[in-house]
Amino acid sequence: MSSAYQVIARKWRPQTFDDVVGQDHVVRTLKNAIARGRIAHAYLFVGPRGTGKTSTARIFAKALNCTGGPNADFDPQDPTVKAIADGTSMDVIEIDGASNNSVDQVRDLRDDVRYAPSQGKYKIYIIDEVHMLSNQAFNALLKTLEEPPPHVKFVFATTDVQKVLPTILSRCQRFDLKPIPSDLIVQRLKKIAVDEKVSVSDGALACIARMADGGMRDAQSIFDQMISFCGLEIAEPDVLDVYGLVSAEKIAELAGTLATGDHAKLVEIVDACDAGGRDLVRLLADLQALVRDALLDAIAHGGKSTRLGGVPMTTEQITRLLDGLREGEGSVKLGLAERINFEVTLLKAIEASRARAIDSLIKELAAMAEERAGADGEATDDGSKKKA
Repeated sequence: MSSAYQVIARKWRPQTFDDVVGQDHVVRTLKNAIARGRIAHAYLFVGPRGTGKTSTARIFAKALNCTGGPNADFDPQDPTVKAIADGTSMDVIEIDGASNNSVDQVRDLRDDVRYAPSQGKYKIYIIDEVHMLSNQAFNALLKTLEEPPPHVKFVFATTDVQKVLPTILSRCQRFDLKPIPSDLIVQRLKKIAVDEKVSVSDGALACIARMADGGMRDAQSIFDQMISFCGLEIAEPDVLDVYGLVSAEKIAELAGTLATGDHAKLVEIVDACDAGGRDLVRLLADLQALVRDALLDAIAHGGKSTRLGGVPMTTEQITRLLDGLREGEGSVKLGLAERINFEVTLLKAIEASRARAIDSLIKELAAMAEERAGADGEATDDGSKKKA
């Protein structure tokens, strides 16, 4: 009998430090801490969903409790390591902070930490979504977290660090996991595609990475869904249709209409996108990303960029355009008439980009006045022009 199907996100979950993608600063620090024997008693992993917080916590637990450990370069086939990976290790306890957030449950944990580990060197508590703990639960954990027994290590993970009490933060070593760059997501998906014997175009991979917003798990889940939809051949139009995305070429064309102020063309493109069932909220986010790239290009090239449709735009114009798009986010997301709000947002952004800031206008007028005064002075000095 064949084994049960395992989704790609689980099958390709990082198992060693070398498997972790896009978090080199975290991996390097943890490896050095293990090599130098400077292992803290509490760690906090902070970052968006799907960036590797819980996976890194498990890998760290494997490195601490592997046979002959702590050792950052552990053998994935080590029985102790495999037990941690399978979730059957008695010494690595994973707790969901969302469903175990009461003070009584934390008091039980506080009582359990006194007992020595059964097999490994350490007893490791991994608490996911730690920000979901109640204030009373946090306070019950404080003393244990500050002075735990030598055999106990805590690893916390959270997507919302603002909700974690400062008294907890001050007792942990904090690691901020970043959104994973799209090129690294594409590289990993290509590797998965080869292993899964799936033919996928570069354009399709780029769309999947764009949809994932820096989350490797999201990218793998989307890729898994596309395999179910398309089979073993995935093209860019397939991804665009399933998720309501707009192609990169169409986004660039729409950005060009913003730069040139072509209202008629803008409405035509929006009509086509809406008729095709495209996600206008996602389109607005993609537009903002493209305009931001143009802004960075302008900053790097003396205050002007031609990234948006080949039209030269100043840093001030692009900034105002981006600000106009940002201001319309709420109405597009939450408004009743999504298409109308989207069109109004784009039209307002065009007008904002063409407006001039009053302070910059005053500076230009002052500079012109100084030039004129200087020219008049020179003319008077050489006798070619006399004032009445």
